Amino acid sequence: MSDDSAKPSRMRLARGVSPWLLPTAATAAATALLTRRDRRWALAAVPLSALTGGMLWFFRDPDRTPGEGRVLSPADGVVQSIDPWPDGRTRVAIFMSPLNVHVNRAPLAGNVTSVQHVAGGFLPAFNKDSDQNERVVWHFETTLGDIEMVQIAGAVARRIVPYLSAGAKVEQAERIGLIRFGSRVDIYLPEGISPAVSVGDKMVAGVTRIDR
Repeated sequence: MSDDSAKPSRMRLARGVSPWLLPTAATAAATALLTRRDRRWALAAVPLSALTGGMLWFFRDPDRTPGEGRVLSPADGVVQSIDPWPDGRTRVAIFMSPLNVHVNRAPLAGNVTSVQHVAGGFLPAFNKDSDQNERVVWHFETTLGDIEMVQIAGAVARRIVPYLSAGAKVEQAERIGLIRFGSRVDIYLPEGISPAVSVGDKMVAGVTRIDR
């Protein structure tokens, strides 16, 4: 299943992209105009226009119809690892490549009880030590109890943009935040809830069921 296969597919740009996209697009437009006076400006206009197009694609945010399941994937990407945790929970780590949609969604309906920013490094998301990267830790009060989700920045991603704060009520598959340019999202399934996915499976945020 591809990132944008869920319907309806009306396209929009993700919230929180302006600081990256607007300066790039404005510079591309300015150099394109200058090309009319001097064709040498094309040396700058062409790559800047290509970069703007790439960013428009990267920051796409398609509408989706939520899937069915108690716990839905919070991110597009591929299951990188599934690890039992000492407290009985199971961590499912989802790696997001540059080709994925980078808007994250609520895995369950409930209340946001905590949104905590934790400073850290910027190792590649596939590195085993990326757990110590810059991250935002979410806790949701749900019908399954407390659900923890972690947005992790990577080597390129240097900014995580939460859309909600503690105290907010959230619907399943609702947009909750963006990781600019990367890279991994972890979700911890409560004790007694088994994953229905395997390492290497492709995930679609708000669509793919991850609990058995």
